Amino acid sequence: MRAKKVDNTHGQIRDHLRAVGWGVFDSHDLGRDFADLVVARRGFTALVECKSGRKKLRPGQESFARWWPGVYVKANTPQEAELQLDIAEKYQFLRRQIGPVE
Repeated sequence: MRAKKVDNTHGQIRDHLRAVGWGVFDSHDLGRDFADLVVARRGFTALVECKSGRKKLRPGQESFARWWPGVYVKANTPQEAELQLDIAEKYQFLRRQIGPVE
């Protein structure tokens, strides 16, 4: 199994999410198209793929993201990662409060 190369924004995104209260497991060295980070806060968990500039997901990463049943975020900046995670966390919280929509 080959470890993935790390994008330039990886460390910035990881450190920023930790600084704003996310628990972060750095999973970039797992390879096989798994996301760079596993993050959690208040019972909410998500995967984060860090990209630099306008880079897109590789085909294997796209396939993994479609397969993954939970939240999967692609972020180019620390602020983008934080915003997407905050929105997804709030959405999941509201779904639990409201219940199934019929």
